[in-house]
Amino acid sequence: MIDELKTFITVCRHGTFAAAGERIGLTQSAVSSQIKRLEESLGFVLFDRTGRSATLNAAGETTLARAEEICALYARLGDLPEDATNRGLLRIGAIASAQPTLVARALARLRQSQPLLRVHVSPGVSMRLMDDLDAGSIDAAVMIRPPFGLLPDLAWQPLVQEPYVLIVPADVPGKNWRSLLQEQPFLRYDRASFGGRMVERFLRREGLQVSDSIEVDEISGLIHMAAKGLGVGLVPLVEAHLPLPPGVRTLSLGEHTFHREVGLLQRKPRAGSPVVAQLALCLQEAARSSRARRSKKP
Repeated sequence: MIDELKTFITVCRHGTFAAAGERIGLTQSAVSSQIKRLEESLGFVLFDRTGRSATLNAAGETTLARAEEICALYARLGDLPEDATNRGLLRIGAIASAQPTLVARALARLRQSQPLLRVHVSPGVSMRLMDDLDAGSIDAAVMIRPPFGLLPDLAWQPLVQEPYVLIVPADVPGKNWRSLLQEQPFLRYDRASFGGRMVERFLRREGLQVSDSIEVDEISGLIHMAAKGLGVGLVPLVEAHLPLPPGVRTLSLGEHTFHREVGLLQRKPRAGSPVVAQLALCLQEAARSSRARRSKKP
């Protein structure tokens, strides 16, 4: 019944069976079937149904709190007991660009105070990491700040601001970023990603028409494609990708520069884990270290 409970929680959080289905990759009818099985198993209905709408009833509200507790406990079944030989398991999700920098430095600090802690780092794009955290399969996520509101039981901790720049093949002349964007093939940061959505909003805001050539989600991929002369692109200037490869240069967007914010998404403290709180402190220290490194560069 764990799947049914997770679906029930998702319906409650997103308001409708259809919205819940989109969130977890099920059809509306599949969501409805899972809720029906759950109600049959419990012996009472969870929603008052009127036409196509469904409203959580009193029994459903009580069940929701218990379902969240059960799913949280289920997610922690893989944690080993905290004893003299093992300190449990910390499950972190992290975007690729943060793993060799922020995450690595934070874990080095965390290891000093928790030498026996086991850590599992899962890669992924920000949207998937947010869903994993919501489902309880990870304890925290280092990711790009979502361009929409967060669920009420989640907390956001900002870490670093990364400015977007225009990457240009080294042999392509010119310093006017507007002209280059409109004249050269455009290497697009995947629009399905949070970072790619920021690029799309920027282009619309500035009224820029581009000639889409290649669209990928990996920043390193975009940089190396520009180095091969395949076009220009708008990417965040990320520490993990510095120094840039020899075939590419960058142009500042000047007063039009926009930024992506990378931070830690976790459960609010009342429902969170003490070790996640320690990780958050270590990430703050790692972020300060990253800012110090940037300020020392000419």
